[in-house]
Parts: sequence; C-alpha cells; structure tokens
Amino acid sequence: MQKIKKAIIAVAGSGTRLLPATKSMPKEMLPIVDKPIIQLVVEELVEAGIEDIIFVTRWDKKPLEDHFDHSSALEDDLRKNGKVAYADEIERIAEMANFIHVRQKGPYGNGTPVLSAASLVDNEPFVFVWGDDLVKSRVSFTKQMIEDYEKHGHLMIGVQEVLPEVVNRYGIVKLREGTNEIEDIIEKPSIEEAPSCLADFGRMILDQDFINILRKTALGKGNELWIVDAIKTYVQQGGIFIAKELKDGQWLTTGDPLNYLKAIMAYAVDREDLNGELKEYITQLYSQKS
Repeated sequence: MQKIKKAIIAVAGSGTRLLPATKSMPKEMLPIVDKPIIQLVVEELVEAGIEDIIFVTRWDKKPLEDHFDHSSALEDDLRKNGKVAYADEIERIAEMANFIHVRQKGPYGNGTPVLSAASLVDNEPFVFVWGDDLVKSRVSFTKQMIEDYEKHGHLMIGVQEVLPEVVNRYGIVKLREGTNEIEDIIEKPSIEEAPSCLADFGRMILDQDFINILRKTALGKGNELWIVDAIKTYVQQGGIFIAKELKDGQWLTTGDPLNYLKAIMAYAVDREDLNGELKEYITQLYSQKS
C-alpha cells in the first residue's frame, strides 16, 4: 500500500460571510490568536507525515502563498534585533513542507479543487482538506485517518455529530447498520430528510478511482460540483467509504463571524499565557452587561 505523503487544500473560497475583513485578506489568513487559520491546518497535516501540500487557490490568495515562503528581510531584521525565537518560527513555517500552488479551474463546487490538482496526485492516495475547517484534537486527526487507512485501505471522510436543527448546513451521512461504512450521504438536507446527525467535514482520504468518478459526476444542487455526489456514486458502484467519527476532539468551522469567534476562544483558553486573564476579562464583560 502506498504511503500517503500528499495533501490538497481547497483555499479558493471568497469568505463572503466575513466581509469586509476578507475584502483584501484571504479568509484562511485570519488569525486564531497569533497563527492564521491555514497554518493550523498545515501543522495538522505535517504532524500526520504529509510532505507535499498543494494549495488550490485563486487570484487574490497571494498573502497565503507568501506566508509559507521565506521572508529573508524579516528574518534578518528579527535576528539583528535579538528576536531569535520569532525569526526561527518564521523560518520554520517555510520549511514545514513542500508547498505547491495551483489555480482553481472548472465549475463552482467543493469537488473542483480535487480536479484542479489531480495531475499532481496521479495514481496515489492523498488527503483532501478544506482550508477553513479546523480540527482541534490531542493527536492530529489527519494522522488518525492515515493510520486507519494503512490498516484497511478504504477511503474515508471525517464526521461529527451535530444538533438536528443545523443538519441543513452540512452533508449528512447514513451508515450501514452496525458499521462505520457510508450507505448514503445527502448534502444539506432538511431535518425531515436527514438520515442521521452525523455531518461530514473537510478531512478526507481519496485516490485515483475517486478522481475518475468525480470527473464524470454531473453538477448537482445549486449547479455545483459536490464531493458528496461522487461519494454516493462510489458507494453505489460497490466501493467502501468510511465515516471516521471525531472523538476526543472538536471540529471548528471558521466561515462565519460566530463560529470564527468560537474557534479563537477554543484555542485561546488552551494557552497558559492567556487563559487566566482571558477568563477574568470575559467574566468582567458579562458582569457589566447584566
């Protein structure tokens, strides 16, 4: 079985729900305390052993590309001013992996980034990630998925249980009875249509067979190319696709103001240098409001 060493990260979205903050800044570059969202995603992948990271971008993502490049002038200036730890961190970011940037082409939809980078993952399994989805866990969730893949060899997607009232925001999976194998998956169903409360999120292991199916997948809801439609076809054709449930961790979306703030807080409270004063400040804020 081939080792998984490559990942595709979809970062071509516009971040409309976070305007005007995203007018001139990619949404994936918005900070979670002192690291951009996308850096946390990359660190999860690197912990899992990923060596080649392919960003599928668009015309306005240059700040993201620059973030993972060396900045010699900044590094030199920091070292001259005795800020060696900062300089080392800036250098480390550029050396974490081999970074490749591909412009997205094709129809709108969350399946298009895979096709845009398909030639770079020819005939090998790879990880596919949405660049604004964070998974906060003690052990890299991507690493957990890869370890499972190396045992059973089946494609998979991350899932987490959500409240019934929000199933219409996500792809919802139906499992074969008594297994973690996907029987069906529905994109943004109503509460009545939802087969469960297990929502998929942006962590997947895919391969060439899946790409071949995705290439033939018709545009679906909203005239978009949906990953879930290709998963349904893959399963209908006899393939086994695993739903890897997130346990002892937390999936954090960052695509809207409330969930972005929740993600910041989730990471901030884990920081020993921040959590004490932060808790005190929040308590003070709420006492002033009451």
